[in-house]
Amino acid sequence: MQERLKSSLDNIAVWVFDLDNTLYPAHCDLGAQLGQRMGAFVARFLNLPLDQARVLQKKYFHAHGTTLRGLMLEHDLHPDDYLDYVHDLDLSGIPLDDRLGPALQALPGRKVIYTNATNKHAHRVLGHLGVKHHFDGFFDIIDADFIPKPNQQPYETLLRRHGIDPNRAAMVEDIAQNLVPASNLGMATVWVRGGRNIALTDEQLQHVQHTTDDLAAWIGELPN
Repeated sequence: MQERLKSSLDNIAVWVFDLDNTLYPAHCDLGAQLGQRMGAFVARFLNLPLDQARVLQKKYFHAHGTTLRGLMLEHDLHPDDYLDYVHDLDLSGIPLDDRLGPALQALPGRKVIYTNATNKHAHRVLGHLGVKHHFDGFFDIIDADFIPKPNQQPYETLLRRHGIDPNRAAMVEDIAQNLVPASNLGMATVWVRGGRNIALTDEQLQHVQHTTDDLAAWIGELPN
């Protein structure tokens, strides 16, 4: 196991981490809060009953990759109010893991956050976790021109903007489908299982190189 890890990861100069449900466990279900606030925003913005707003919210998510992008394309929404409202979340349910900071500290290479949320949200969550100082780069949905993962275009923008050589980079994600573009660009991939993400499709199997249920422990097992 150690030799296999070393053979594929010993050349990594940059680690690209997803944020939500990756750097903290999915079981704390911050996504439920997010979904409720999205539904409430759609109801208010379009003057709809909440049940109809939730149906539309899911429709836009499946059609456009995010509810936000659906509202922008279908209703000419300016994104700032939406992003501020839906990410005004109670973080107290996110557990603190005293292993995560030391694991990140010992991990050689630069660390970058790539999130479909906002950098403001990322800074809040990382501050809550006590690990913000381990990251020197951030790339969010605004940087991605509101094009969400797993579209490949923002991955290319991320690499260019942060000067990342994909052949010396690894991406860590809880959603396996979001690792497919990273793998296609030459990055090593690490899938953090949790929540509903417990199995891989045949396509995803070809693009996921490493799998873990415990990110801090997995990083700690990497050979120096």
